[in-house]
Amino acid sequence: MSAGPDVTGSLGSADVDPERSPGEHGVGGPAGEAHVEELRAETADAVHRHVVVAVDGPAGSGKSSVSRASAASLGFDYQDTGAAYRAFALHTLDGGVDLEDAEAIIAALPTFHYAIGIDPARASSVTVGGRDVTDEIRTPRVTTAVSHVAKVPEVRRFMVDLFRRIIASTDKPGIVTEGRDITTVVAPDAQVRILLTASEAARMARRSAEVTGQSAEETARQLSTRDRLDSKVVDFMTAAPGVSTVDSTQLDFDQTVQAVVELVRASTPIS
Repeated sequence: MSAGPDVTGSLGSADVDPERSPGEHGVGGPAGEAHVEELRAETADAVHRHVVVAVDGPAGSGKSSVSRASAASLGFDYQDTGAAYRAFALHTLDGGVDLEDAEAIIAALPTFHYAIGIDPARASSVTVGGRDVTDEIRTPRVTTAVSHVAKVPEVRRFMVDLFRRIIASTDKPGIVTEGRDITTVVAPDAQVRILLTASEAARMARRSAEVTGQSAEETARQLSTRDRLDSKVVDFMTAAPGVSTVDSTQLDFDQTVQAVVELVRASTPIS
């Protein structure tokens, strides 16, 4: 894995640690305002050197699993941006941070040391401060806290810089990066930008199949709550200009992956 230059973002220093496992990228704590334009220029250059595929969509649309499978099919890296927000939410919870206090949330950024695997053929292990939190960030406790930290502008700027740094540092022919703001804020210049969506009924059915021991009513309530909270931060239901919509309501998983892969191949010079 090529390390690439160390670049400091608006709130953090995102670096690739040569001691980490291949395909794993990380970020240290905030380090000031220096090199913001350098980071953005490097990300823009990555769009010319690699194929960047940006995927957004509502909860339950399947964007994580579809993006990972599409990246594997294309021979690309895969970045799950939601994992970073979840990891930071866990970091604040473990630190006893008041999630209603934006200043306290911001104050937790300097001690947030994050790394994630981006090889789609391997499990995306997530560590915070060297501790494996891959499973813990998917617990209901963390899910409830994510929207609280994600709505803080300083946290979002920190994350945007981190995501751009990871995009810029891939050594594969391309990278599929998915999550909120990806098509409009994080990678607005990506060669392929996709809004992956599905009807509310389809999303609820898929989420119910993923979660055991939970009633359909509870699943519907959680999806509705997640949509409501997320919509306060970003519009993820309407495709921005230049963004292609893939509606998977009538498609199974393999068909959805095929639709994404075909869209990428039709939009880029890859074979």
